Amino acid sequence: MTTSASKTRKKTWPAIVLSVVTVLLLIFVIWQLDRAPHTDDAYAYADTIDVVPEVNGRIVELAVRDNQAVKQGDLLFQIDPRPYEDALIRGRASLVALDRQIALTQRTVNAQQYNAESVRAAVERARAAATQAADTLRRTEPLLPQGYVSVEDVDRARTAQRATQAELTAAQLQAQQAAAAVSGADALVAQRAVIAAEISLAELNLEFATVRAPFDGRVVSLKTSTGQFASALKPVFTLIDTRHWYVVANFRETELKNIRVGTPATVYLMSDTGRRFRGTVDSISYGVLPEDGGLALPGGLPRIQRSINWVHVSQRFPVKIRVDNPDPELFRIGTSAVAVLQPERSTGADSR
Repeated sequence: MTTSASKTRKKTWPAIVLSVVTVLLLIFVIWQLDRAPHTDDAYAYADTIDVVPEVNGRIVELAVRDNQAVKQGDLLFQIDPRPYEDALIRGRASLVALDRQIALTQRTVNAQQYNAESVRAAVERARAAATQAADTLRRTEPLLPQGYVSVEDVDRARTAQRATQAELTAAQLQAQQAAAAVSGADALVAQRAVIAAEISLAELNLEFATVRAPFDGRVVSLKTSTGQFASALKPVFTLIDTRHWYVVANFRETELKNIRVGTPATVYLMSDTGRRFRGTVDSISYGVLPEDGGLALPGGLPRIQRSINWVHVSQRFPVKIRVDNPDPELFRIGTSAVAVLQPERSTGADSR
């Protein structure tokens, strides 16, 4: 009987030990996951732009090919510049002609102004003569009853007064006509501003006819060739910004509490699992598109699939990790990746 109980205890001990080891191993795994969250639900990402011409025209030179790497300032393609060169030449010629017309008009205006000033001086002389004739008549008329002057003298004074007044009126009318004739060159000067603006636009359009790379990148989705007519604001191809590469990793919401902007990370791509790249958390998403009948949030939010039915699975949120020294030949948008975070390293750095 004692032997049987002893055998039973001997069989129970391995099970107990195995259970304890399993529990400890589970605790270690949970602790390790909490200490260094990692996920293979990740992919490589870089910013892109659509390369679009800002003017219409036929492509006369296509300097790149599909998937080619380019440097900032490299020629991408050239739109036929001749229409824009002609517009610029016409604008400059119109400006020269208008400047000459303004000069001629200004000389005419100067002559009109001189004439108006001369007429104003004549008005002043006529006004002085009219005033003198009126004074003479006013002094002469009282002397007639006393016999100091004759009737003929008074008539001559009256005639002189009326004549000088008529001359004054005529001079004033001539002065008004001379002032009205001074038209000025304001309209031509305003027209010159319009032509100058047209020249600036022609210069800008001519500059837009040459399309260059705005940054170091890689050409993708090129589906055209020389001779194709390019329409303004219609994409010709896409340019990947290879200056900065990211890994977008989807972490469970339960792991976000220890993740901060600046948290160090190690990432590698499934295309070459033997190479590791260091990086830091650039940003953490604050919204994903729910799939379980929640509020109808605006479109454009990330859609993260939940893979288990009938079981409530933790939501995943994208964490954008900036890669420090990416290999431009290895990184491709959409490449599967694995990301491992080290929150304790950032915590230690903060404490220092």
